[in-house]
Amino acid sequence: MAIPLYDNQPTRRVPLVTYALIAVNFVVFLLTPMAVFGNDSTGARELGCAQSVFVHQYGAIPRELTSDEALPLPAEIAAECGDVTYAKTPLLSAFSSMFLHSGWLHLLGNMLYLFVFGQATEDRLGRFRFLLFYLVCGLAAAYGYAVTHPGSETPLVGASGAVAGVLGSHLVLHPRSRTIALVSGFLPFRLPAWVLLGQFFVLQWLSLGSADGVAYVAHIYGFAAGALLGLLARTPHAQARSSALS
Repeated sequence: MAIPLYDNQPTRRVPLVTYALIAVNFVVFLLTPMAVFGNDSTGARELGCAQSVFVHQYGAIPRELTSDEALPLPAEIAAECGDVTYAKTPLLSAFSSMFLHSGWLHLLGNMLYLFVFGQATEDRLGRFRFLLFYLVCGLAAAYGYAVTHPGSETPLVGASGAVAGVLGSHLVLHPRSRTIALVSGFLPFRLPAWVLLGQFFVLQWLSLGSADGVAYVAHIYGFAAGALLGLLARTPHAQARSSALS
């Protein structure tokens, strides 16, 4: 497994949207019950209830997305935490879920990939179109997962689908760029970006059916959406428009 640190694709402007997305994700995480520091077990039950209710209220639940109807809290959570009620719009939860994370490692992993590969895609598309691209990839990941698992009531949270879209776009827009990555966690290597990004996509396929709770199908949908939109950005008309915007 390789962890990216730096990509050498040059950019023409400061990637303000990439930086802003990273900042927003960190701020939102710190404001949620998911940001737990240390191992203090005081109030563990209250914290667990707050986290469960939070992810069900703001996370994207596949059954809600396919039916466009909000579900009540699962019976086991209501029995433990009380029958909490809240207003929820499934479509909006598909957006809000992109800015939520289950823990520090989840957040840091997503933001690292966004930082390394988001800059070049933002530079190619332009700031507004990159933001739109990012949100569309996140929606494609959430709804793709929902269509694949329409009966699931497990909330989806995380920027992984949108970030996977960024990886897909980088693969088709800058396949010859080279990335400094840590292989096996500590060995630095200079690898072609397509090796690193291809590894990511293959790992998602190989992990399908895993019981570790990760929505690999969502990553695949996000990656595919990003690659498709990246191919559209490579058309002569799109390239001329991008040059004019720059």
